[in-house]
Amino acid sequence: MSPGSILGAIGAVLQVLSSMEYANSFYLAIIVLTLVGVAAGRYPWLRMNRATIALVGGVALVAFGAMTLDEAYASLDMNTLALLFGVMILNVNLMLAGFFRLVASRVVRVARSPRQLLAIIIAVSGVLSALFLNDTIVLMFTPLVLGITQTLRRNPIPYLIGLATAANIGSVATITGNPQNMIIGVASGIPYLRFAGYLTPVAILGMVAAWAILVVVYRREFADRALPPDGNGPVEFHRPLLVKGLVATGVMVAGLAAGAPIPLAALSAAALLLITRRVEPQRVFGEVDWSLLVFFSGLFMVTGALEKTGATARLFAVARPLAEAGGASLAAVGVVLSNLVSNVPAVLLFRPIIPQFANPQAAWLTLAMSTTLAGNLTLLGSVANLIMAEMARERGVYVSFGEYLKAGVPITLATLAIGVAWLGAVG
Repeated sequence: MSPGSILGAIGAVLQVLSSMEYANSFYLAIIVLTLVGVAAGRYPWLRMNRATIALVGGVALVAFGAMTLDEAYASLDMNTLALLFGVMILNVNLMLAGFFRLVASRVVRVARSPRQLLAIIIAVSGVLSALFLNDTIVLMFTPLVLGITQTLRRNPIPYLIGLATAANIGSVATITGNPQNMIIGVASGIPYLRFAGYLTPVAILGMVAAWAILVVVYRREFADRALPPDGNGPVEFHRPLLVKGLVATGVMVAGLAAGAPIPLAALSAAALLLITRRVEPQRVFGEVDWSLLVFFSGLFMVTGALEKTGATARLFAVARPLAEAGGASLAAVGVVLSNLVSNVPAVLLFRPIIPQFANPQAAWLTLAMSTTLAGNLTLLGSVANLIMAEMARERGVYVSFGEYLKAGVPITLATLAIGVAWLGAVG
């Protein structure tokens, strides 16, 4: 057959599919296949990750007529993508300046006992994750925690689990803490400080609960009263770049506190850092996680098609009675969806229907809390957990699925109970 006849046949098939009654079912099959792949992280026998699965699914929906190319472009939430990109530029500059290594060295110097070491790791991970992306904090700190525990001759597993769970818990506090909060912050219009005011207490109490649970679960590790002295020397860092990165961070936080548009505050900080004589732009852009931006873009297309097929409206009809039954019920729905399709797709599924709730702000905050804390339930629950486990495995430390569950399940249940109780109390 000639190329023209092949294209003609494909066009005829697409036209038939679009005109048939089961066209929406066909589109839903593509959407489900995409979300299953995103949840699993791969397809058997294919070298695809979450980013490529989401993008291929989005393109397939356009190619088969679920939406037009213009509708696909319109489905991209540029505010969220801009915010994510700006925070990434900020994180890369702080990494190149040695900020994260410097913080880790201070942790070792201050800690006097295993319990103190765990508390400091949890506090540092949680606080930094509230300001920057939780995945970035875990990426930067996993090798440092491994090095610290090796130097001090400790079992690294409870400290690694503490790092990952605290990063997830701490990130619940702010709009810039994790990708799903960024989506919620942009979609809800809740000011940065108001968001933080409601959810920071959940993060603080959640980190305390995580510390207590880990101390109980790994009681033998934390029975010792003292740590051996640290033999590491001074840490190298780039002072001018570090100062500039911290100033840019201050600019972003000040802009957010003043009520500036959230994406603009992040992009302004990024633009300030890109005015430089010291760092090659290629080096900065080379460290940006472009696959995460591709992942988001593909998911926006998939959820845009889901809304166009009418599936979102049907989902809302089913979920509304459960979600509006109270904060605990909505949190439970968020936890289940987050562990079925991952937290970012779960938030995107809820995005078009939350504004129809009787109290949208309370619903948005509950969704942010539940989908974030749900990431601690299993080792596969969040990207931060997977980063920690994979980096540890490469260095000879194996955090198994079952080992993680021993602390992950009680930490998740305790922090969710705290979050539901707190949001219910403050209304």
